[in-house]
Amino acid sequence: MKRPRILHIAPTNISGVPGQLVQTEKQLGFDSRLVTLFRDKRNYFEDICLNLPFIDFFGTKLIKKFVSSPEKCRVTNTIKVPEKIPVEWRPHNIFEHYLVNFRDFIWKDKIENAIQKYHLKEYDVLQLDGGLGFYRNSGFVIEQKKDGKKIICCYTGSDLRTRGVIPSIDKNSDLNVSVEFDHLKLHPNIHHVFFPFDCGPIKKQEQTDHSRIRIGHAPTNRQAKGSDVILQVLNELGSYNIEIVLIENLPYEKALELKRTCDIFIDQIGDLGYGINSLESLAMGIPTCSCLAPGFEAHYPDHPFVVINAENLKEQVTELILNKDLRRELSAKGREWVEHNHSAVRTVEKIHRLAGIV
Repeated sequence: MKRPRILHIAPTNISGVPGQLVQTEKQLGFDSRLVTLFRDKRNYFEDICLNLPFIDFFGTKLIKKFVSSPEKCRVTNTIKVPEKIPVEWRPHNIFEHYLVNFRDFIWKDKIENAIQKYHLKEYDVLQLDGGLGFYRNSGFVIEQKKDGKKIICCYTGSDLRTRGVIPSIDKNSDLNVSVEFDHLKLHPNIHHVFFPFDCGPIKKQEQTDHSRIRIGHAPTNRQAKGSDVILQVLNELGSYNIEIVLIENLPYEKALELKRTCDIFIDQIGDLGYGINSLESLAMGIPTCSCLAPGFEAHYPDHPFVVINAENLKEQVTELILNKDLRRELSAKGREWVEHNHSAVRTVEKIHRLAGIV
């Protein structure tokens, strides 16, 4: 039987997820392409990048502060379950309505040329990584649905927490999945899949007895990570022989190099669970502390995390500092767990199984 052709559309290669899914589908023998609206600054894999204007632009971010809902521009580390789920994106006011329509108008020629050039209407499955199509009015997605194409929405983070679904896309979606466990509380019909992560390029930490125990933390957004609390607790542990390794605002390779020198790594506290930082440190064989999204531990009890929150952080980190055997045990377990659960092949196969793709 002929395999279906799969087209992924994403605003950008968000955390490398869309690109990893596409590359994995190709490895499995599918004709799979990724179209992104703009290029990610971290140089993730690109396939067809439209480089559309007015997205990753300072002026656009400034305008959004004035015309968009303040709630949709705020990033936190807590879960706020709204009265109505899922949250739906709608223009906050008449100004946002006209600005979004004007932006779609400016983009139209470039998008339509790409659709023709790359034969984007000829695919059998449309996967929206981030829950967005080319246009905010969802015209391309609705047209493909009418033509009998299967529509999959894969959510990756703040897209569902703050922006919400695009109503016309949500109505036409055949399957909703998310790499974020907390999204199970934000949509009545969504499935959790593990974030696809390739351990291959991540070198395992060389076992070295440092003169001081090095404890790493790598905030991309201090508020979202709960960094103020984490750093305060680490400073309170100054009587122990530790060294705080703050990994912040560094190039990716330099950040990985510094992380690899740590004996303990602390990802984040809050309600949202672990992130890519945790996957990297676990893949390196570093004992890793993080919050977990409510319910995660019940679903996946074999996880290798030292579970932390604002109340127990000091106690949990102290035990790791004093217990070298526990650190060794967690080090041995971490990479194996990531390789098994976060395998991109397992993630893709689960999405395909749920979608009925053979």
